[in-house]
Amino acid sequence: MDDLEIIDKLKKSLNYGIQNIQESLMSGGVDNMEKYKYMLGQAHAYSIILQDISNLLNYKEQKNERGNIIDIGDKKWNS
Repeated sequence: MDDLEIIDKLKKSLNYGIQNIQESLMSGGVDNMEKYKYMLGQAHAYSIILQDISNLLNYKEQKNERGNIIDIGDKKWNS
Protein backbone atom coordinates (compact mmCIF):
# COMPACT_ATOMS: atom_id res chain seq x y z
CA MET A 1 0.00 0.00 0.00
CA ASP A 2 1.31 3.41 -0.98
CA ASP A 3 1.97 6.10 1.65
CA LEU A 4 -0.52 8.46 0.04
CA GLU A 5 -3.20 5.75 0.11
CA ILE A 6 -2.67 5.32 3.85
CA ILE A 7 -2.89 9.07 4.38
CA ASP A 8 -6.05 9.23 2.26
CA LYS A 9 -7.69 6.45 4.29
CA LEU A 10 -6.70 8.15 7.53
CA LYS A 11 -8.19 11.45 6.34
CA LYS A 12 -11.42 9.69 5.32
CA SER A 13 -11.64 8.02 8.73
CA LEU A 14 -11.12 11.33 10.54
CA ASN A 15 -13.70 13.08 8.37
CA TYR A 16 -16.14 10.24 9.05
CA GLY A 17 -15.57 10.67 12.78
CA ILE A 18 -16.21 14.40 12.56
CA GLN A 19 -19.36 13.80 10.54
CA ASN A 20 -20.66 11.29 13.13
CA ILE A 21 -20.02 13.71 15.96
CA GLN A 22 -21.76 16.53 14.10
CA GLU A 23 -24.79 14.37 13.39
CA SER A 24 -24.99 13.23 16.99
CA LEU A 25 -24.73 16.79 18.31
CA MET A 26 -27.34 18.13 15.87
CA SER A 27 -29.82 15.30 16.43
CA GLY A 28 -29.84 15.77 20.20
CA GLY A 29 -27.91 12.61 20.97
CA VAL A 30 -26.09 14.32 23.85
CA ASP A 31 -27.75 14.01 27.22
CA ASN A 32 -25.28 15.81 29.48
CA MET A 33 -22.66 18.55 29.39
CA GLU A 34 -19.71 16.22 30.01
CA LYS A 35 -20.57 14.13 26.96
CA TYR A 36 -21.05 17.31 24.91
CA LYS A 37 -17.63 18.65 25.92
CA TYR A 38 -16.00 15.27 25.24
CA MET A 39 -17.49 15.05 21.75
CA LEU A 40 -16.57 18.65 21.01
CA GLY A 41 -13.00 17.90 22.09
CA GLN A 42 -12.89 14.86 19.82
CA ALA A 43 -14.09 16.88 16.84
CA HIS A 44 -11.53 19.57 17.58
CA ALA A 45 -8.71 17.01 17.84
CA TYR A 46 -9.75 15.39 14.55
CA SER A 47 -9.74 18.80 12.88
CA ILE A 48 -6.27 19.59 14.21
CA ILE A 49 -4.92 16.25 12.94
CA LEU A 50 -6.46 16.83 9.51
CA GLN A 51 -4.92 20.30 9.37
CA ASP A 52 -1.50 18.94 10.39
CA ILE A 53 -1.69 16.28 7.67
CA SER A 54 -2.62 18.93 5.13
CA ASN A 55 0.24 21.18 6.25
CA LEU A 56 2.74 18.33 6.03
CA LEU A 57 1.59 17.39 2.54
CA ASN A 58 1.74 21.01 1.39
CA TYR A 59 5.25 21.38 2.81
CA LYS A 60 6.37 18.28 0.90
CA GLU A 61 4.84 19.60 -2.32
CA GLN A 62 6.42 23.03 -1.87
CA LYS A 63 9.81 21.53 -1.10
CA ASN A 64 9.77 19.52 -4.34
CA GLU A 65 8.92 22.52 -6.50
CA ARG A 66 11.43 25.03 -7.74
CA GLY A 67 10.55 28.60 -6.94
CA ASN A 68 11.75 32.07 -7.78
CA ILE A 69 13.25 32.80 -4.37
CA ILE A 70 16.93 33.63 -4.29
CA ASP A 71 18.88 32.69 -1.16
CA ILE A 72 21.32 35.47 -0.33
CA GLY A 73 22.62 33.67 2.74
CA ASP A 74 24.40 35.42 5.61
CA LYS A 75 26.82 37.44 3.50
CA LYS A 76 27.84 40.77 4.95
CA TRP A 77 27.58 43.79 2.72
CA ASN A 78 30.63 46.03 2.39
CA SER A 79 29.86 49.73 2.38
